[in-house]
Amino acid sequence: MTRPPVNFCRVCGHHMEDRLAFGQVRRICPDCGYVHFNDPKVAAVVFIEQDNRVLLVRRTVDPERGKWALPAGYIDDGEDPRAAAVREVCEETGLDVEITRLLDVQGAPAALGASIVIIFAARVTGGTATPQDDAEAIMWYAASDPLPELAFDSTRQMLRAWIGSQRGTP
Repeated sequence: MTRPPVNFCRVCGHHMEDRLAFGQVRRICPDCGYVHFNDPKVAAVVFIEQDNRVLLVRRTVDPERGKWALPAGYIDDGEDPRAAAVREVCEETGLDVEITRLLDVQGAPAALGASIVIIFAARVTGGTATPQDDAEAIMWYAASDPLPELAFDSTRQMLRAWIGSQRGTP
């Protein structure tokens, strides 16, 4: 999925043009000189393990509607990534969590929304697990269960590593 071009300057409203700037072709305002950078979308993903099971949600929105994923969502401008992770879990599942550590930072195809994914481990501190917001179902997945259809590479990678650790294989 390619983003549509920025056609008008956000500073002065003039029509933007493609020009070479900072090593590549970018949208530039010929009137005021504003240079538009296509900044990445960043998502916070949360890996919650409890009683040898991992929390998954089934998505109600695209991308990957109907597939299972770790609770996740975009980080708002100016928002602390840990706070975004906590917020997203609560919005999707009704659970309150505490971030325990950073697990990974991954690049992702921008076609799936976020181009940078920050994955945190968390533990449940309260709330009741019920699907909310953009989750239609919640599942506590055990390593012995068959894998459901998964939405994102970050979920697949984290579950593969977790399943391997549960089974004693790398």
